[in-house]
Amino acid sequence: MTVTKAHIDVLPGADPRAPLLEVNDLHVEFRTQYGVAKAVNGANFRLAAGETLAILGESGCGKSVTAQAIMGILDSPPGFITKGQIKYRGVDLLGVAEEQRRKVRANQIAMIFQDALSALNPVYTVGFQLAELFRIHRGMSRKDAKKRAIELLDQVKIPAAKTRVDDYPHQFSGGMRQRVMIAMALALDPEVLIADEPTTALDVTVQAQIMGLLADLQKQRNMGLILITHDMGVVADVADRISVMYAGKVVEEAGVYDIYSRPAHPYTRALLESIPRLDMKGQQLNVIQGLPPALTSIPQGCAFNPRCRFAKDPCRQDPAPPAYAVAPQRTARCHFFREVLGE
Repeated sequence: MTVTKAHIDVLPGADPRAPLLEVNDLHVEFRTQYGVAKAVNGANFRLAAGETLAILGESGCGKSVTAQAIMGILDSPPGFITKGQIKYRGVDLLGVAEEQRRKVRANQIAMIFQDALSALNPVYTVGFQLAELFRIHRGMSRKDAKKRAIELLDQVKIPAAKTRVDDYPHQFSGGMRQRVMIAMALALDPEVLIADEPTTALDVTVQAQIMGLLADLQKQRNMGLILITHDMGVVADVADRISVMYAGKVVEEAGVYDIYSRPAHPYTRALLESIPRLDMKGQQLNVIQGLPPALTSIPQGCAFNPRCRFAKDPCRQDPAPPAYAVAPQRTARCHFFREVLGE
């Protein structure tokens, strides 16, 4: 994708030569009647044009909250960003006015939500909802906006797009609704696409179709794609790099081959060992003992230490492990990563 004048004009100061997206030391907390839940605790990652970054982890580890922070759609209160930077093309989005932030959404950074049926408005046709983007953001007439909506539905491979453009969300299957969500996210040609669990509740065949569609569209547009999931099997064939999150922190980041062949963090290793394999027929599945910590009382030191078989005294003491350089462009927050690697 070429960064157009329209992209840059929406956000003054954006530099097409700067990194596409950078998240630096991001902290997000939720202030509730039960205490302060620290949902994101210093997340760091980068995304380049044409790259797919998968963010993995169990439910409640901070993946979706990180995405909402990037999009600027956190419910506040109770959610608050207390520290960090979210830079698009060199501009910290946390420092711009809300009016400018709204213009960034959909134009530069778009998101596919987890539950398509909840994200789509049930009282409007999918064509109306798609066309609305072009009328509001591009000033198109109703006729031209509807024509563009049909083109998008056709692009995401919805059969008989000219007819189905006047259907309502409930008239589509789960897989077709997810295609509509993809069309809406791509409508204004964003540079960054965040897909939050895009294959949840879909059967395996439809999952493969949706992931293949995302990969094709990304290649055509040279978008940066952030894929949020807890399913390691989904990302094996599509991700370039993987960030593994636990208790609101990226505990390991590496290329997809390194993660799957030689995980350097005990949590990553435990996730991989818990995946069912054909050669384990009749054997008991490996599980990660215990539960993720309550975000209102995260253990001191490494948050994973109560569940970790490699844990020793340093793991239970503050401060938490830093991001050790395991190899070029590879980090792991574990004092004993060499032991995890078997070195």
